[in-house]
Amino acid sequence: MSTQATAGTLPFQMGETTTHRGITITPLFPATDPVAAYTSLADASTKGFTVTEVDEAGDVGELVATNPTDQRVLIYDGEEVEGAKQNRIVNVSVLVEAGSTLAIPVSCVEQGRWSWRSDTFQAAGRTPSPDIRRAKAQMLHLEPLERGRAQDAVWSAVSAKEAERGFRSASSAHGDLIEHQRPQIEDMARHFSLQPGQCGMLLGADGRMVCMDAVSRPDVFARLHPALLTGYMLDGAHLAGRPAPPDGAAAQFLAAVAGAERATGPTAGLGEDIRLQGERVVGSGLVLDGEVIQVSAFARDERRGDGHQALPPRIARPRTRQRTW
Repeated sequence: MSTQATAGTLPFQMGETTTHRGITITPLFPATDPVAAYTSLADASTKGFTVTEVDEAGDVGELVATNPTDQRVLIYDGEEVEGAKQNRIVNVSVLVEAGSTLAIPVSCVEQGRWSWRSDTFQAAGRTPSPDIRRAKAQMLHLEPLERGRAQDAVWSAVSAKEAERGFRSASSAHGDLIEHQRPQIEDMARHFSLQPGQCGMLLGADGRMVCMDAVSRPDVFARLHPALLTGYMLDGAHLAGRPAPPDGAAAQFLAAVAGAERATGPTAGLGEDIRLQGERVVGSGLVLDGEVIQVSAFARDERRGDGHQALPPRIARPRTRQRTW
């Protein structure tokens, strides 16, 4: 399968890194002009786009997205929706066709509630911390669309994050932890403003690279930036003051993502799902008609007994294994 990127590269170029108290953000910009047209969940939600429970009983691992608009809508990997019977995060990036309705795989980030709060979900304007998103990515590497596959790992990661911060919400909602630490998050986030034309970013902290997120369209990333930065700074505020990653670390991480082995397969909406696995990284992406629409990647964590699962063995079934973009 071909993409806009050449072998061993991604269609993004790095900007100048900003460092504050040892936390680094390196912006990414498109290396080519985007082709596919789509909008963000935040924008679409103001135009009639809805996310709901599957029915009155609900299903922890699945929601329904309804798009009555004339635009395709990207629901970003890890993006949180709140309300209905419990808050969820999206397991994979989903590109919802205009005028369509489809089921989307999700994981719960509010273990202690299963009761109606609203008829529909609202875009929460946040993503979980990179630790939680990485735990999800590791568990979904083989079967990204399998409902419930990542749920225990996500709940464990949320609990570990609460214990790390000495905070426990009434319903074990990760969003409550973020709101509890909102002053520290906002104090850190103000040092990492969105750059004109930016379409992604890489996070570094505690002497190493942590993760990256990118989409093909800067206008869509502008709407995603506050949500992603909120999750980043939940960890950033905690790690502030520790050493920054060394010079060149961001470029090396991006190269590791570009060179990771990838497996392609179906996704919940339009396009093809991409699963990334390398010696240093694990991640995912979405490709439509050969164009890289979205990529998320995380530094691998193979520790056991700390709430994070090690990456599964290097197999991919029944998906197609490939080594380059």
